[in-house]
Parts: sequence; structure tokens; C-alpha cells
Amino acid sequence: MKEILACIDGSSAALAVCDAAVWAHGRLGAQLRMLHVLDKDEFPREEDADLSGSIGLGSREQLREELVELDRKRSRLALQQGKHLLEEAGKRVQDAGAEEVNLTQRHGTLVESLAELESTTRLVVIGRQGEAHQEISGAIGSHLENVIRTVNRPIFVALPGFSEPQSYMIAYDGSATAKKALANVGKSDLLRGLKAHVVMVGTDNSANRAALEEARQALPLTGHPTQAAIVTGDVQSALIDYRREHKLDLLIMGAYGHSRIKQFLVGSTTTAMLSASEVPLLLLR
Repeated sequence: MKEILACIDGSSAALAVCDAAVWAHGRLGAQLRMLHVLDKDEFPREEDADLSGSIGLGSREQLREELVELDRKRSRLALQQGKHLLEEAGKRVQDAGAEEVNLTQRHGTLVESLAELESTTRLVVIGRQGEAHQEISGAIGSHLENVIRTVNRPIFVALPGFSEPQSYMIAYDGSATAKKALANVGKSDLLRGLKAHVVMVGTDNSANRAALEEARQALPLTGHPTQAAIVTGDVQSALIDYRREHKLDLLIMGAYGHSRIKQFLVGSTTTAMLSASEVPLLLLR
């Protein structure tokens, strides 16, 4: 059975990641795995710690050995802290109703670890900001974009203060990425029964209205009328304003439909929305 993979670190977003993972676990019935990754560049394994040649001219052997030992101590402490974070995360999700939870600690990079676990993963839950950026409002964690681009699984980006969504908005532009995202939403139990809005930013003409109606009908029946709207203006501002006006709890988007080169030339809606959103995001590729 494929798992929900929740990425845990020492940031303030970790609690939201736990709570969002429990919510997804209840909706999907998938097993839950909490993952903590010890970055190999920042905390090398003891057997890999070697600072020879890195001190420069005039260095002394004793100083080199002391630096190596200090590096080893930092790695051991980080390892212990990671295990403690996992244990606390496991307790939180079990207290919230998750019956069986796997705790996994890996040494490497987050992207590598998620790629290796991708075949057994159904959904990745991750915070928008890691420990290094948690004090900067709207900042995006340094690994998040690479995770979204690399891992071909739905990614739920949790924000602090998570509460169970009762409604969602899916941004739709008629592209292949948006159509694939729409199809994934339609066949998943994660959002079944929630109030749905499908929103297009563009000109209100017959072609866009037809595309939007097709998208609206592709969403699952929820017991609530699925609303569709065309809004004008800057994509980021228009989507954020619509979400605020209708008090929607979750934003769904197809992620990074352009190459990195085109993103450099025209900018990225995905990155802009990740930074500006006030609610969790579900990103689909």
C-alpha cells in the first residue's frame, strides 16, 4: 500500500505538517510515514568527517583533529535531535487518531530521499518553510522548489495553524498541466465532499467559458454546487483576491508547467503563489 509521507524538521511548520498528514490519512486511508532527513552537507556522517586540507597554510595537526571532533559532535547531536523530532511527531499523529505510523530517519538530501521513496508514496506533506527560513514571512524553503520539480507525486504544502479544509479552489488555465491536475482531483478521495470552486484568470469570452464549464463538470459531485468563475487581472493577485472573497480553505494548482529557462524569462506563477498564499496548497504535476 502506498503511503502518505510527512517531512519533519525543527521548524514551526512541523506541527502543521503532522496535522495535515493526519487529515490526509483519514481521508485516504493510506499508511503514514514521518520522515526526517539529516542533510549530508551540513552534518556529514562520522566516518565521512575529514577536514584535511581545508584549514590552509600554517595549520596544526591538533587544531585539525579538534575541528574534526567538533564536526562529529554536531552530527551526533543533530542525529539525536532528529530522532526526538520523529518521536514527538509520531506521538502527535497517533494522539490525533493515526493507528500505525512509521518513523524514518535518513542521511542525505531531502530531494534524494523523496525520490528514492517515490514508488511507495501516494502524497507528500511538507512545510512551506524549513528551519532556515521560518522567521521570514512568505519565504519558501530552499528545498521546496526542487522537491516539487523532482517528485512526481501530489505535494501538500502545509502552513502553520493548519485546520481541516472545508472548501477548495482549483486554478485552471486549460493547459495540459491544469487538465492533468483536474483529472487527479476528480478521481481522488482527498477532496471528496468539499465545496469546490474552479477559477480561470483571463478574458471572459465564449471559449474560456466553455473550457471552464468543461472543467467544472469534470470535478466530482460533492452535494454542493461546484462554482466556476472567470476573473481578470494579474494572475497571482486575482487568485488571492478570489480566495479571500469566498473564504476558501485550500488552493490547488498544477505545478511548474514551464521549463526552468522559460520560468527565468517569464517568471513562475507556482513560486509566486507558494510565497503569497495564506492557505495550504496542493500542487499536482
